[in-house]
Amino acid sequence: MQERIEAIVRGKVQFVMYRDFACRKARGLKLVGEVENLPDGTVRVAAEGKREALEVFVAKLHTGSLLSRVDGVSVEWKPASGSYSSFDIAYR
Repeated sequence: MQERIEAIVRGKVQFVMYRDFACRKARGLKLVGEVENLPDGTVRVAAEGKREALEVFVAKLHTGSLLSRVDGVSVEWKPASGSYSSFDIAYR
């Protein structure tokens, strides 16, 4: 069964390769979705896939990239929307 997480990551997570890190980890776990920087300095992550893979991914979001410092990750679990076909970095 497919599920979805929507997460907000706080800390030193912009300009430290965090989006690239999240994208590589998600693709490695066969997840689809997107990651993007928000104007308030946080990073938003939406990912869909199997619950087991999403749980591993959430743990990786807490770890972060080598240069990042993750102060917190807020996660909401939802039903999958089916609106993604790959995992990408969103530039808005």
